[in-house]
Amino acid sequence: MDALIEKFRQKIDWTDTAFERGLMSEINWKSRLIGIKGSRGVGKTTLMLQYIKKNLAKELDSTLYVSLDNIWFSENRITSLADNFTKRGGKYLFLDEVHKYPNWSQEIKNLYDDYPKLKIVFTGSSLLEILNARADLSRRAVVYTMQGLSFREYLNMNHKTDFQPIDLLQLLSDHSTHAKKIVSEIKPLRYFDAYLKNGYFPFYNEMPENYFSRLEEVINMMLEIELPLLRGMDSVFVPKIKQLLLVLSQSVPFIPNISKLSERIGINRITLLHYLQYLSEIKVIQMIYKDAGGISKLQKPDKVYLENTNFMYALSPENINRGNLRETFFANQLSYKNVVEFSDQTDFLINRKYSFE
Repeated sequence: MDALIEKFRQKIDWTDTAFERGLMSEINWKSRLIGIKGSRGVGKTTLMLQYIKKNLAKELDSTLYVSLDNIWFSENRITSLADNFTKRGGKYLFLDEVHKYPNWSQEIKNLYDDYPKLKIVFTGSSLLEILNARADLSRRAVVYTMQGLSFREYLNMNHKTDFQPIDLLQLLSDHSTHAKKIVSEIKPLRYFDAYLKNGYFPFYNEMPENYFSRLEEVINMMLEIELPLLRGMDSVFVPKIKQLLLVLSQSVPFIPNISKLSERIGINRITLLHYLQYLSEIKVIQMIYKDAGGISKLQKPDKVYLENTNFMYALSPENINRGNLRETFFANQLSYKNVVEFSDQTDFLINRKYSFE
């Protein structure tokens, strides 16, 4: 355990707190059990370490951060770690990459029940694992979703601005005032194309030249390992799913004909609908419906997009449709806090009230 503590202290020393994600202020950090889920690379680890450095600096002796992919856990359990930690006066336990540890949800549930004074924060990159664990953690954990960078966050991180979130109602009621304030500080359109291409995942700044290969690795990990393991997808179909994603990346705004699409990639209709649902669960695609409140699991979506515009550039950089690019951006940014639906009259219906073309 001492080696874990030493590694934790090193990570805190190396953590930069200059830029902070918007989710930081949305989380109720007083909760006893907090989960943060999101795709690989969106910044979950950094968020936890920043919170510790900024809010628990005077309580580091009673705080511990560990990543569950550490080799220490090949011979030790979370429960034994927590028991030892609390006996040393531990109060705050941060568990990163929980999906790397077998039966993690049951053990975290036990920690919650057995150590009522211990506060636990956990993160998971395997969105399917988090979905599967809900039964164990229901009524106990408050789970938050972390997306990639919004355009606002991208500007704040890379161009030293300090723009605050604006909700949709504020924007629609007084857009000219907000626009004037923004352009007085920065010309955002100058940076918009760069954001669409490589601004969604914060790790771009680490090694820009390897960004798209890392995105492909993220996608491949989800398709080749998570879907077969956690949803029983036949690995034989992985190349066909990649073919489907390539179609989505190159299409005009995509209104799927499921029968024709299933013929094109060689998967029967019902199986294809299952796989589309799985791809939506792991945040590789986003499906839009006319009635988002009454959809069934195997209902045909009215539109399908890749989850973010960076995926489009990673999969097919030479054949991107500009209209699809804009709609993918819009659906991605609005869906985080709003209900996004398909409309026959316009491109999108937001919160069943506002139409956007």
